Amino acid sequence: MPGLRIIAILTLILASSVSAFAQKMTVKIIGRQDNETAYTYVLPGHSTSTSTENANCYGNANNVNCSGTATTNGSSTPAQQVSFHVTGATLALQLADGRVAVVNCQSKFAERFAGPQGNRRGCHVPLGDSIQAEFHGDNAKLEWVVSLDGKKTQSETYKILGILDKPTN
Repeated sequence: MPGLRIIAILTLILASSVSAFAQKMTVKIIGRQDNETAYTYVLPGHSTSTSTENANCYGNANNVNCSGTATTNGSSTPAQQVSFHVTGATLALQLADGRVAVVNCQSKFAERFAGPQGNRRGCHVPLGDSIQAEFHGDNAKLEWVVSLDGKKTQSETYKILGILDKPTN
């Protein structure tokens, strides 16, 4: 019995240390392509902007005076030819810090006794643009909501092809 407890404790420690190295965050899909034949992925151009506003109003029974200011800062990145020759689903994920992760998922083996081509299933690809991504090593596990109540999710693991620096202003 003491041996089983030690094994159980070691298993818990190992499981928690593996997840400690993973990084989970909300990302935005800014580019997507899906094809079962080979293609060269082109990272689409994208823009980001942030705005701040300030308004002040004062008045009395007969008058109201308001004044305000607004500032917008933005950056744009043109489309880039990325030298990844891939098959399957390729996504460009914009991270919170402005960098872009390019990830790819090739079709998976799924035994159906249908011959080499019939024994594959395509990768699950999110339909929306805002999803959760858990990065661990060179993999990204993507997860997204597929029900109205937000309780049912779908996920797929993609391989990270590269991380592109955030655009400079």
